[in-house]
Amino acid sequence: MSGVAESLTAELLPGAERLPDFRGESSWVVPKDSIPEQMAALKKNGFTYLVDLTGVDNHGADPRFEVVYELCDLRRRRHVRIKTRVAEGDAVPTVSHIWRTADWHEREAWDMVGIRFSGHPDLRRILMWDGYPHHPLRKDFPLSGLPTEMPDIAFTAQAPLEGGPFVTSPAESTQDREPRARPMEERAL
Repeated sequence: MSGVAESLTAELLPGAERLPDFRGESSWVVPKDSIPEQMAALKKNGFTYLVDLTGVDNHGADPRFEVVYELCDLRRRRHVRIKTRVAEGDAVPTVSHIWRTADWHEREAWDMVGIRFSGHPDLRRILMWDGYPHHPLRKDFPLSGLPTEMPDIAFTAQAPLEGGPFVTSPAESTQDREPRARPMEERAL
């Protein structure tokens, strides 16, 4: 057990699951309902820097999503990763009242993956336009995109990367160019 993991054992509430260390990094899975209390305790313990907060789509798993918090204690040079699992349609309590930067991170996780954050002061789209019905970083989102009616404020000219290495036209198949479009057995290593 690493030094960070040992010192955090007393900080985490009962019910937190410690994951195996990987390259000296400590990771924990915390029940979603205890996230605000856990994060407040970690911030009080020196983890004052929220490096990142992101959503992960584990399509096919139950619960489907994970929210991953990367925290850093700059004074003692410690890093910890906290994960929580959330089912589709459920919400994770916000931590934007603990770290102001979480406001934007949580909005991005909502916009791109579709993870809701209860108690968030302004949970609206940050990259896609209001009314866009999809979440583009979900694993079931087609690689070639979905047809949609764009609002008048969006550009109407050719997209800057149209025809590029990762953008396909609707008539073109992604089977030859995109590894995620092929079954695992056929992917080149």
